[in-house]
Amino acid sequence: MSIPRVLSIAGSASQGSAGIQADLKTFQEFDVYGMSAITAIVANNSTTDQGIFTQPIESIEAQIHASLEHVGADALKTGMLFTKEIIKRTAELIQESNVEHIVIDPVMIGKMGSQLLKDEAIEVLVNELVPKATIITPNLHEAARMLECSLPKTPEDMKIIARDLYSLGSKYVLLKGGALENYPAVDMLYDGKSIVELESERIPTVHTSGAGCTYSAAIASELARGYDVEDAVRRAKSFVTSAIRYALSFDRGIGSTYHAAHRTRR
Repeated sequence: MSIPRVLSIAGSASQGSAGIQADLKTFQEFDVYGMSAITAIVANNSTTDQGIFTQPIESIEAQIHASLEHVGADALKTGMLFTKEIIKRTAELIQESNVEHIVIDPVMIGKMGSQLLKDEAIEVLVNELVPKATIITPNLHEAARMLECSLPKTPEDMKIIARDLYSLGSKYVLLKGGALENYPAVDMLYDGKSIVELESERIPTVHTSGAGCTYSAAIASELARGYDVEDAVRRAKSFVTSAIRYALSFDRGIGSTYHAAHRTRR
């Protein structure tokens, strides 16, 4: 039996809504074989003093090599990488891997407000990792930090930002507009020639933990399954919109996107 294979290089979110956990749930829903290389363990809580535990470079290298050696990958995505050392080595390993489809989600800030990328790592991300991407998937805040510019206020502003992001070297840019106030949930997909505007309803909920991870994992899944970039993004957006529409609340702050929603809530 042949099945598309996807590797996620990202952080582990112990509460299950984001990071590697969200990616693996998404891979399962798309019927692709999911693998993981954990870069850090994120376990923020009110009891212990420490909530983020980065993994040694040797551990990350071993996980990536094991996944590619024993299974191989048709697509690869990155999420939380946290330090410039991890980003630099990950970029080198991606270059060596020759995996065809590379999805870079430049994770910087978690839904709970925790910083998931050190400030000094942004330059390495932009210069060494982004140029290797088939597609990058920043939200508005991440895009502003990558470009050192102000937040876009309108969809027209987003189009300008998308073009500026494209100059950083990826083949495609997906600028996500979930944080754009007073507009529908609009994203901009740019390939260097034309912009595709992707719009969906804005769902009134705070329970969106893991939405960005889920979106990029869905894109990676569909690229691995053979869809072109635009179709992969459209299908992924539909998937994550359903996951947000039927988000899970645990009455303990921000809840989780529901990865099985497209399958169970139709």
